[in-house]
This record gives sequence, structure tokens and C-alpha cells, in this order.
Amino acid sequence: MTPVGAGVFVQLPKRADVINVGLPLFEDSLKAQSVAVVGTEWRIPGRGKESVVAALARLWGPKSKLIETANAEVLSRLNRGRPMLRAIERAGAVIPEMSERTLLHCGPAIRWSEMCDPLRRSLTAAVVVEGWAQNAEDAACLLAADSVELKPANEHSVVLPMATVIGPSTPVYVVENDIGSTRAYSSINQGAGAVQWFGVNSAAAVERLAFIRDTIGPILAETLRRSGPIDILSLVAQGVLMGDDVHLRVQATTNLLLKELLPFLVQSQHGRLADVAEFLSRNHMMFLNVAMAAAKSLVDAAATVQNASIVTTMARNGTSYGIRLAGVSDRWFLASAPSVQDALYYPGFGPEVSARDIGDSAVLELVGLGGAAAANSPAVAAILGGRMADARSATERMRRICAGESTRFRMPFLENAGTPVGVDVRRVVEFSITPGVSTGIIHATDGVGQIGAGVAWAPLKCFTDALLELDARIV
Repeated sequence: MTPVGAGVFVQLPKRADVINVGLPLFEDSLKAQSVAVVGTEWRIPGRGKESVVAALARLWGPKSKLIETANAEVLSRLNRGRPMLRAIERAGAVIPEMSERTLLHCGPAIRWSEMCDPLRRSLTAAVVVEGWAQNAEDAACLLAADSVELKPANEHSVVLPMATVIGPSTPVYVVENDIGSTRAYSSINQGAGAVQWFGVNSAAAVERLAFIRDTIGPILAETLRRSGPIDILSLVAQGVLMGDDVHLRVQATTNLLLKELLPFLVQSQHGRLADVAEFLSRNHMMFLNVAMAAAKSLVDAAATVQNASIVTTMARNGTSYGIRLAGVSDRWFLASAPSVQDALYYPGFGPEVSARDIGDSAVLELVGLGGAAAANSPAVAAILGGRMADARSATERMRRICAGESTRFRMPFLENAGTPVGVDVRRVVEFSITPGVSTGIIHATDGVGQIGAGVAWAPLKCFTDALLELDARIV
């Protein structure tokens, strides 16, 4: 009995179950004393900035009904879309508004003078393989003189992984979303080693590009004509069940694609069929670009929905990080590209020599793959600390900032729950939690290619700017 006043006593409980809100220090202290405690993460909404908090209040309050209706339509398009791999064609022949003197690059628009070293190297390799210059030095002079038109791939329904750059002669996957009536494109993955998509412009990297253009592309195009269209997301759904996040790890899904193509591939009479078969068997990232084009066809179908708070573009060029919202596809919201924070490096390399986050592959996180599917991928867990609990934490972070759940990508490690889908700027800004993107890491200056892999967390600024624009737009 404890006295609390004159003649008044209370019986204190002998056991207490505690809910800790905010700082984990108190939670950890109680756990150390074997006290039952449930931790609740809480942060000041919008980091306490008055204009942001006011915008959040309106977007979650009087404007929320309009937004929720729009978001439901966006989620429906992301979940119901059916991207089909139809063909492989020459980029200049099929990509809208791509001239014969145009190069498409990853990420938001950027000038040559502002580009990081890996993207510059990739551009020079593309100029050489197009035959516009004899070597990388001459190519750099052309680019510095603005003699080649440079455009963001995303603005032409194209998505490119890492530091990839494509020209008009590049063979590209043609993916059509049967439900969304959108078409998207991506290049053929170049495989491992010192190659252009990892920011390398060596003679060998240019030779790999030529091999893909002149041999891989035509044989795969012929194979697809025999096989007929391939339902991409049916393969993705199987791959997720087999441990792929379909971003950092795509081995299982790549094998499923090759299994689909194999009976038709072996019918080719091409003289270099054996070389192509060897390339395909060694390229465990082959499916990445296919999945990216499928994701792009989904987000482009959702991008026409007005008044939604869901992100439909997320891309990086190694210098800046850009997002776009549904309903305003002509406006980018930009911030500086971050470093890759959670990373594993090859021996001899570390964060001091790594380039900043780069590539269009973050489109996969917008449709429920990559970081959203980390909880089901032991390969991603290895990067995030080695435990599946770390991978689950990454997926739960994504769940807190997403508007819904995938109806087709299921995670056995989480009781077959759907992966989180539909990154909502309101949630991102309210909780100050940004999307985590599974990605490779390339050398910042030496042109040696990939040096590791990890997860990059998007900068908050571009989401905050998008939120304020959304609040101003909806009256």
C-alpha cells in the first residue's frame, strides 16, 4: 500500500505491461529488466515544419475523400494491369519522339556539365557504338559541345537500370499493358563485368553493346516471334515465391524466363546461337530490364489519374533524385541523389569510392517489388544485416508509407501477405520514412564497374515538395 494523501492509499500493481511511444532508449531499458514492453515508433509529423503539418492536416482532412478515391483507382491499375512482353525492336523505330541523334539516359534531365563520372562514361560508350565518334575522347567532345540530344528515358516511356544510356540502334523490349493500354521499353541487360550499365566505356564495354545489338537482340527478337507474348508478372509472382525481390536478386525469375524461351531459342539457325546461349546462361540479371519495363507500363497507366497522392516515377541519375506524382507527369520534384547506405562491398572497395544512387530501377519499388519484397528475400537480408528480421523491417517500413497491398506478389515469409504497393507522399512526409531501393553500387571515378550492392533510402525533400504541390493543386 502506498499513501497518496491523508488517509488515502492505493494498491500498486506488482506487474506492469508497458507501451513505449517515441524514444527507444526507454523501451530498451525496460527490456533489459525483463519488463514486457511494446515499442511504438513516433515522430513529429512533417518534422514539425508548420507549413508541412498544415498541408498534411488538409490532405488527410477535408481533401482526403477526393484523394482516397483517386488512390483507389491508382492501386487498381497497379494491381490489375497485365504487362505482356511482345517484341524486341530497334529503339529509334519504336520509342516516341526519339530522333536518330538522340541518347536516352536514366534519371531526371541533366546537363553534361552536371553529370557524374559513370554516367558520362556510359554516354561516351553509347556515342561510340552508334558510330558518331571513333573513341571515348572524341565522344566526350561531341557531348560537351551539345552535338547530341540528351533526354531522360522516363519521359519517353523507357526505364534504364544503373548508368545505362541507349541510342537509336539499341534493341529494346517492347512491353504492352493490355489493361492500361500503355507501352513501355527497356534495354537488354548487358550482364556482369566491366560493362556500360555500370559506367564503363572501355573497348570491351563497347564491344558488349555491339554484340547485344547485332547478335543478342536479333536472336531474341526471332525467339519472341516464335513464342508469342509472355505474361511478365506471372513469372514475377513465381519469382517472389522463390526468393527474388526482382530487383537486387532476379535469378529465379531469369531462369523462369529462359525456360519459357528455350524451346523457341534452339530453333534459331543463327551462326552465333551458341554464343548467345552462353551469354544468357551466365547473365543472372537478364530479367531485371524486363521487369522494369513491366513496372513502367503499370505506373504510366496510373499516372493519368488526377488528385492522387501516389508516386508514379522514382528515378536517379547519380546527381539528382526525382519523383513524379500521378496526375502531374510533366513535373519532377528533385533532391540530391543519396549514397547507398546499407551496403556490402567487394574486397578492396568501400563507401569512399562509391558513386551515388543511380538508375531508373526504383520503378520496381513503386509496384511492390525490390525493397517492398525484401522480407521474402534471403539475398536482400544478407545486405541488410544478415537476418531475415532485418529484411522484414525493410518491408514493414515500406508498408507504413504505401497506400495498399499487392494482390499478386505474395511473401511466404510473412504468412503470404501481399507486398506493399503505392508509395503515398502523405505517409512518407508524415512519418519521415522514405522508400528503400535495392540497388547495385558502381565506382565513382575509375570506370571499373560494380563494386558492391545495397539499399539506398530516398531523400525526403522531393516528397515534401510533391506534397506541398499536391496541397496547392487540390482546392
